[in-house]
Amino acid sequence: MKAFHVITTAGQVALIWALLWACNLLVARVGLPIPGSVVGLGLMAVLLITKVVPEKLVALGCTWLLADMLLFFIPPVISVLKYQQLVNHSGVGLAVILIGGTAIVMAGTALAVDRVFAYEHRLRQEKSHV
Repeated sequence: MKAFHVITTAGQVALIWALLWACNLLVARVGLPIPGSVVGLGLMAVLLITKVVPEKLVALGCTWLLADMLLFFIPPVISVLKYQQLVNHSGVGLAVILIGGTAIVMAGTALAVDRVFAYEHRLRQEKSHV
């Protein structure tokens, strides 16, 4: 069953990629001032809204892509290449700041979620005793 899930997800990601590729090709040929990814997103939205493409046909692939979106976020790599001297000079300090900032945001989010969860749990407890 897991192999079927993996194959289905990979197939759906391939379909999404094929749509992106086709839209990029269309934009290049027509000379539109809009990126192919934006055209593809709009086209996919129209196809889903009109039910031409059923949601279940792309749901697993979209879920996987959204879950791992950070891995596909390339602009930081471009920035490192563009500002290589800055990274060479202050790379360790930048890394410490980035890792520290990320840890603080994650801890703050975890704390907020924990507090809200405890509050909701308390409300449910009080409601069930009434």
